[in-house]
Amino acid sequence: MVHDVLKTDEAVFAEDLTKSFKLQWRRGRLMALDGLNLQVKRGEVFGLLGPNGSGKSTTMKLLLGLIKPSRGRIEIFGHPAGTMEARRKVGFLPENPYFPSFLNGREALRYYGGLCNLRGSALQDRIQELLKLVDLESGALRPLKTYSKGMLQRIGLAQALLHDPDLLFLDEPTAGVDPVGSRQIRDIIMGLKERGKTVVFSSHLLEQVQEVSDRVAILNLGQKISEGTLADLLTVPDQVEIRLKEVSPEQEAKVREILRAQGFAAPEITRPQRSLEEFFISVVNRSQKL
Repeated sequence: MVHDVLKTDEAVFAEDLTKSFKLQWRRGRLMALDGLNLQVKRGEVFGLLGPNGSGKSTTMKLLLGLIKPSRGRIEIFGHPAGTMEARRKVGFLPENPYFPSFLNGREALRYYGGLCNLRGSALQDRIQELLKLVDLESGALRPLKTYSKGMLQRIGLAQALLHDPDLLFLDEPTAGVDPVGSRQIRDIIMGLKERGKTVVFSSHLLEQVQEVSDRVAILNLGQKISEGTLADLLTVPDQVEIRLKEVSPEQEAKVREILRAQGFAAPEITRPQRSLEEFFISVVNRSQKL
């Protein structure tokens, strides 16, 4: 029975998703994923986290319909994973995308657009739109073999978006990318969310996941061990944080005195800091404008 996606507003629905692989030399079977239940809402950015061997890649392949589950079911916008109806709604960027290195950026998008049955002026307009989206207009005529890792990831994002999918799967989209390129990719993800797209991505860079995800699921040893919004998962219980601007030392001392009078022993007052990544990007951008 097909899950009623219109009622539940789910882009991805997985129930009791299980996958085991037969090991060589009669060594039994490896349980890569065990009884995963997963729901991703339309328009949501969903992070899939876990250490190496946790089941992230297996989950991604199952959701894409690249491999079949040993047990359970998966639906993409109400259609079984792997069917043509589901695949038409999905775009995919693997961790290490491969492109013919002799093509330039525009030629690569034209080639993959043809595979999506896009032709003529509609394809040319779409290519120009995506080159602008991923900030590669100036590099469109450069051979792909001269692209940096970040540029290859961005042209990979463009090819995944050629057929305007509603759901995008990204496998470690910022792995090996410098901080500036990583920021560009995250800005693209947020732009896709603003357009109503659904994004499911895996990553081991937790700070980046924190910046863009609405919800996350954490896997370990093939099982889901935690899931929820970042606000729910990261909030420290029984503590509050108060931030004040333009506070003088005298005012800070007064705040401490008031808190002690209310029974709060040794209140901790610290100065907020930017992340190193934010500082790095700001000084790089500033130097480029000089």
